[in-house]
Order: sequence, then C-alpha cells, then structure tokens
Amino acid sequence: MDRRATIKDVAEAAGVGVATVSRVLSGGSASPQTRDRVLAVAAQLDYRPSALGRNLRQRRTGGMGLLIPDLTDTFYGQLAEGVLACARSAGEPVMLGSTGGDPEQESELIGMLLEQSVDRLIAVPSGDAETWAPAIRAGMTVIFADRLPSHATEEDTRAAALADLLAMDGLSPAAQPRPLDVPAVVADDRAGIRTAVRYLRGLGHKRIAFLGGPGHDRRAAAFRDAVGAPVDEELVVFGTGSRDSAYAAASGLFQSRPDLSAVVAGGNVLGEAAVLAARELDLRVPRDVSLVMYDDVPWAELCSPPLTVIAQPGRDMGYRAAELVLRAGSRKPRSVVLPTELIIRGSCGPRR
Repeated sequence: MDRRATIKDVAEAAGVGVATVSRVLSGGSASPQTRDRVLAVAAQLDYRPSALGRNLRQRRTGGMGLLIPDLTDTFYGQLAEGVLACARSAGEPVMLGSTGGDPEQESELIGMLLEQSVDRLIAVPSGDAETWAPAIRAGMTVIFADRLPSHATEEDTRAAALADLLAMDGLSPAAQPRPLDVPAVVADDRAGIRTAVRYLRGLGHKRIAFLGGPGHDRRAAAFRDAVGAPVDEELVVFGTGSRDSAYAAASGLFQSRPDLSAVVAGGNVLGEAAVLAARELDLRVPRDVSLVMYDDVPWAELCSPPLTVIAQPGRDMGYRAAELVLRAGSRKPRSVVLPTELIIRGSCGPRR
C-alpha cells in the first residue's frame, strides 16, 4: 500500500537533516543549492510542505509535546510529572521525547512534532535559537522550562546569561535581546547560587569551584557574580552532559586543583559525579571538601553524609509550564521565575 511521504523521507532523499528540511519548507535560512535540492525532492515525492504550516495555523490536533534531555534524570522526571498532571486534568494527551541533550536529535524531534501537527510544546532546550526557529515560524506555541536556548558563541552565552540574571533581579533590562522571544518557566538561579556561595563563605571557604553542564549558563553566571572579581576560571568547569563526562570533569577538577575546599554542582548528575569522584580520590566530605548540589532529589538524603542542596520545584515547574501552554492564545504568556531554597544537611563544614 502506498503511503504519504513524510518530512523524514524528504530529508533522507535530499541527504540533509530533518531540521534543514523544516527550515527550507518554513522559509528559513539555507544555501540556494540546499533549498533547490530539498524542494525538488519534495516535489518528486509529492510531499506537500504547505500542509505543515496550514495545519498549525488553522486547527489544533489536541495534545502537546514535551521534550526533555534525559528520561533517567530525577529532576526531569519530576518536571515531566508536573506536565502530565496538568495535562491530565485538562484531558490533553502528551507526546514525550528525549533529546539526549543533543541539538541534532532535538531538531529531528521538533521536525517530527511539526509533521504530526502538534501545535503546543514544552521543552528543556538543548539547541540554540536556530534549532528552534522553524517551530516558532510555523506558529507552534512553545514554552521553555528550566533553561533557555544557548547562544552561538560562549561570549554571547555568558553575556545573555548575565543579562537574564539582572533582568530577573529587576536591576536592569536585558542588555542583549535574545533572538527568540519565548516565554519560560525557570528557577531563580541567581538567588539559589548566591545563597549557597554566601553560606560556604560563612564557613570560611575561599576557593569554591562550580561544576556545570549543558544549559547551566545562568547558574555559571550567577556563580561568577556571587564569588566576585577576579574569578578564577580554572574553578569553573563544565561537562558535556553524560554521566561519564560529569565524572571526568569532577575528577579532573579535584586532581588539578587540590587547593579548592568547596564545590557547587550545577545539577544532580554533576552532584552524583562529584560524590563518586571524591570517594575514588579518598576525599572526605565535608572534612576535605564541602559540597552543595543544585536539585533536591531523593538520593541526596541517603548519601553519607546527606547532601546540602539548592532545591528547585521541578514538579511545579512542569505544571506551570503546562498551564502556560494550555492557556496561550492571542496574548503571549509571561515568563515565570520560581523560588529556590537552600536546604542545609551534612555535606558542608568549616574550612580546616
């Protein structure tokens, strides 16, 4: 039986990614050669690109999409629970996808959701503004949760992250406008990190490190701001997202800077990596190194000693994001900043 050609068929036949096909069909940027090749293949396969945008503009299919980086991450599980609870109360189905923190995989999933005429999406973004442009141009209602898309360069990312923090604090308008004006539900990273650094400083710690991962630009900016100038950039270390990378980053940090006395881990995967690396290197927590972890997950209390954490409301974040995407209509929703809380347990002690 013949079947209708899909956007994935066009991508494979044209030798490009789904995201590229999506950009071409929605009028986005592409080289003339790529554009001609994609349009020729679409015509050959009798693919009707106009249906994509028309479906999004003229009718709803019901339901929403949810894209998160890692289904095994406890925090993202909490966020997903919040989304599902809100959607269930509204009688809306949810299509769940895991991007693996990979922008290319994220682009492919966005293309698939557009192909299926999903017109509302909640996402913890991994890609940059270019990744998300096709969805926005096609009329999809998007709400970001937990973080915002990255910038093309590290310098732009740092500047935008600092501007976001200042805007959240009401200190000044964002100095660098983002290429995507998309509402988001995020935690108050500035207050959370600042409180943790002040707590560690009160215990006598001077050489405090930050261990971050993808999407932690605002938390890193908050850390730099909290420790003050001059910032020792050797103490600001990033992993790529996987557990192996997080462990390598934590282990490398401990070995290269034996003078550090405290670490702020930007997420629960990084906190787990810091605990394992410290154990492998015979570093005692908190006698040799104090540890604060962003995210309060169940196993944090089961560690020996229990971990001091910056708690953010993951389930509430997901629920609020789902409320925004369900209520979105002619008026664009406003972004929401949720409070954090420093929960003091046994993983921090005075500098010896």
